[in-house]
Amino acid sequence: MKQIQLSHGGGGEETNSLIHDLFYRYFSNDILIAAEDAAVLEVEGKIAFTTDSFTVSPIFFSGGDIGKLAIAGTVNDLAMMGAKPLYLSTAFMIEEGFAFDDLETIVKSMAKELEHSAAKIVCGDTKVVPKGAVDKIFINTSGIGEIQKEGISANNLQEGDVIIVSGDVGRHGAAILMEREGLGITGNLESDCATLWPAVDALIESNVNISALRDATRGGLSAVLNEWAEQSAVCIEIEEKSVPVDEAVQGICELFGFEAFDFANEGTCILALPAKDAPLAIETLQKLETTKKATVIGAVSMKKEGKVILHSPYGSSRYLDLPKGELLPRIC
Repeated sequence: MKQIQLSHGGGGEETNSLIHDLFYRYFSNDILIAAEDAAVLEVEGKIAFTTDSFTVSPIFFSGGDIGKLAIAGTVNDLAMMGAKPLYLSTAFMIEEGFAFDDLETIVKSMAKELEHSAAKIVCGDTKVVPKGAVDKIFINTSGIGEIQKEGISANNLQEGDVIIVSGDVGRHGAAILMEREGLGITGNLESDCATLWPAVDALIESNVNISALRDATRGGLSAVLNEWAEQSAVCIEIEEKSVPVDEAVQGICELFGFEAFDFANEGTCILALPAKDAPLAIETLQKLETTKKATVIGAVSMKKEGKVILHSPYGSSRYLDLPKGELLPRIC
């Protein structure tokens, strides 16, 4: 079985072969294959710029892999600012002895995920380190996007805004935990890992007014709502019965003593928007496969500034606090 050797990161013949035979093969575009020290880009107007590193374990999981996650995660960060993803960089940190076939699978997955946003990888880097220096493979991706809709910000929530979630919560975290612990649970629980730009683009094209937009990654729904409540100095009230949670996700959370609201998603976003725009937003989102479960879960008030209140189906209420501690390391 062909493996990645230290020489693949040494800058010589093996490195050249890896770049041309693998990365150029799947990521080919005129900017990348120019092979300059830096990519020369053309962008009009305001841009959004983001970066992230991915260390998920296991690297292959139900619904995706570290490559798909790296592309979707970075593209989604751009999309949440109303930016059309244009250009990405990618850097691989690979452990000596890593299977070449696994690397190719990851690269193919990245190329396939790029198709959902039409973004291009225009520069990159590869480092190969001795066994034990990293766990199999880590990936860093940075992205540049062109702002298509200004004014989307965590500081813009207003009293009366409606809160929408685009899908069921906690799915990615639960899927990773299930595989990591080898639970052997039957069913079709998969990570929701997916590119959200088509959904955001559809909202923009439909002229939906958006106050704030955020993908619910680490810390899940709880983290997003608490950050919004604090940054905008408002209260967010959520109806617990309205929040979609898959039965398998709920079961895993109960088994381990976690709360689905705290678990990560990688293809689900939270929206705050004026109430008058909510019906159009729901209609627009439900037309797309990745956001077909979109639903209203609450609203913004001034009842308790900086707090998130969760109303149970039984008439009681409690604060939904920020998650504490490291619930589940290396989920992304």
